[in-house]
Amino acid sequence: MHYPLSLVLTFIATTVLALVLFQRAAHQHRITLFVLVGWLLLQGWISLTGFYLDESGMPPRFVLLVGPPALLILSLFLTASGRRFIDGLDTGRLTLLHMVRIPVELVLFGLFTYGAVPEVMTFEGRNFDILSGLTAPLVYAFGYLRSQIGKGVLIAWNVACLALLVNVVTHAVLAAPTDFQQIAFDKPNVGVLYFPFVWLPCLVVPLVLFAHLVSLRRLLASRP
Repeated sequence: MHYPLSLVLTFIATTVLALVLFQRAAHQHRITLFVLVGWLLLQGWISLTGFYLDESGMPPRFVLLVGPPALLILSLFLTASGRRFIDGLDTGRLTLLHMVRIPVELVLFGLFTYGAVPEVMTFEGRNFDILSGLTAPLVYAFGYLRSQIGKGVLIAWNVACLALLVNVVTHAVLAAPTDFQQIAFDKPNVGVLYFPFVWLPCLVVPLVLFAHLVSLRRLLASRP
């Protein structure tokens, strides 16, 4: 399937922005950069072969996009070295990372107009995740730069935005053309199976999820 060059370049730029913002939160950790860039290149190459377009088998090939990042996040929270890495991250800059959710939502709407994702995955449907991106700079400015937002508000914001993320991911999974599909049979979620949009489930969404989990861990462990 062919998409406008502007849509492709917008999403590539969004992915690079997510990577840059996370690297800043990780204090330019070289191993982190190597792992993330390597993962992007690997999944980009696999998607260009058309591997993810065949979803007839079990388990669905889509699992190879989301499974490894999920296992990595889990291992970071369960191991001592992983927790040290987590506790060294800049949670203020992790908050800024959520700004990428604005262009992501615009790209999803663009994919919808080309019939590649269902309306339910856009802000015209049941996806309100763009609110997280719009409020992220305000939360960063007043919560981290000026310290005018209390710990309770920061926790509530992260929980609310995490719920918005879970909402859109759930709809994306249920709309994917697999044996588990439950909705959007007339217009399934196929856009994220093509390059470069495979980077959404394999990197951008995991980074956003990880940012929320790290922030919540740090906020819940800290004193008011």
